[in-house]
Amino acid sequence: MNKSNIVSSSLEEILKRTQADGTRTDWRRVDAMTDSDIETHMRDDADWADLIGFDWSQADIVYPKPKQSISIRLDEDVVRFFKSTGKGYQTRMNAVLRQFMHQALKSDKTGR
Repeated sequence: MNKSNIVSSSLEEILKRTQADGTRTDWRRVDAMTDSDIETHMRDDADWADLIGFDWSQADIVYPKPKQSISIRLDEDVVRFFKSTGKGYQTRMNAVLRQFMHQALKSDKTGR
């Protein structure tokens, strides 16, 4: 992707542009789609290939919080794995740790 083609816009700019120009989304077509239609389109979209069978029922909405910078020693293969998943690997590592924390707190009968 050529960075010269990337455009950043504020929410206000997007809303103003949408009100002035209208949206390019065909909402009637979207509203008419069945779950089966949506799944078919997802299967045809390479960006969704790894997420088709993913169980989203346990997903949590996580709003950004201030991060604390620490020094941590991890096994080399763990770091290599997360780095191989691309940009944002530290955020994914944080999400894995957060899920572990939630599960540990759910099973902890002491109410920590």
